[in-house]
Amino acid sequence: MSDALSPYSAVLLASYGGPRQPEDVLPFMRNATAGRGVPDERLLEVSQHYHLFGGRSPINEQNEALRDALVAELKRRGCPRPVVIGNRNWTPFFAETVSALHRDRHDRVVALTTAAYSCYSACRQYREDLAAVMEQVSGVIIDKVGPYSERDGFISANVDALVASVQALRSRIGDGVMKVLFVTHSIPVAMNTASADGTPAARYDAQHIRVASRVAEAAEAYLGERLDWELVYCSRSGSPHVSWLEPDVNDRLAELTGVAGVVAAPIGFISDHMEVAYDLDTQARESAAAAGFDYERAATAGIHPDFIATLADLLLEQAAVARGELAPPDHPCLTEPASCCLPHPQKEQTHVPSASHAH
Repeated sequence: MSDALSPYSAVLLASYGGPRQPEDVLPFMRNATAGRGVPDERLLEVSQHYHLFGGRSPINEQNEALRDALVAELKRRGCPRPVVIGNRNWTPFFAETVSALHRDRHDRVVALTTAAYSCYSACRQYREDLAAVMEQVSGVIIDKVGPYSERDGFISANVDALVASVQALRSRIGDGVMKVLFVTHSIPVAMNTASADGTPAARYDAQHIRVASRVAEAAEAYLGERLDWELVYCSRSGSPHVSWLEPDVNDRLAELTGVAGVVAAPIGFISDHMEVAYDLDTQARESAAAAGFDYERAATAGIHPDFIATLADLLLEQAAVARGELAPPDHPCLTEPASCCLPHPQKEQTHVPSASHAH
């Protein structure tokens, strides 16, 4: 069968993974922190976040909803394909999913990750994961699409979410002073420096500033009011001796004065997984209450129709690249894959294949 998604016969939705039941939590956390020397005592402490939600991560249901929406959109466009989930840190693991695809005679697969931005953990590490699984499961070629945070559908989904939250908060605080905090996952400063091709404009924090600016500008135009906004971070982990991007959302909430209400807009996440459900819906909400002001958390892109359409566009564009009908997008993670998103600025790695193959 030849259609707009040829030569790919299946889509891999590549994600982080998360526990499905209480007994999964500690093994999952060991996988997620493997090689970092984190003691079980610390993992048990952090695991309480999951137990607040019944020992389950919301990422699994979120990814299943995303998968189903993609299946429907691809079918609507006349190129039906199986869309399967594979994870880095919990079942189904990448090797399990790709082995099953191979058994079902899917030897050319396009991969879409649930991370919209580019840095080592959100981009290059997935390419390393996929390179490793291609070595384990011979005969399968997996091409990964590039980062998509600045695509129109992701922007418009976040605009709609911000507008709805500003309106909801405004209905409660009236003309009171409002602050918008755009939130993303913090990463080590060194990882930020090495994001994409390492130039200042391509770094992880700069990517988010551009997205936040576009979202705020469009929301302001719709609402007819100026939004006072800034970028903050959540989910810092690891050694306290390693510098991470700041300010933390809770620290910033504690510092704010003269504010009646805050909107937290999680532009760094595509769905409501644990960093949103715990860090923003639980911790940040408590911080806002302690500071004495109202709080509203905007929705993530989720299965917003514009976002799903953008993801389908990405898959079809990658298929055109694979057929030799379209040049790869001009993004350092696609044009310079050997040197993009290094784990540390000084570390050179050249063994990771390109995110886009044209065969």
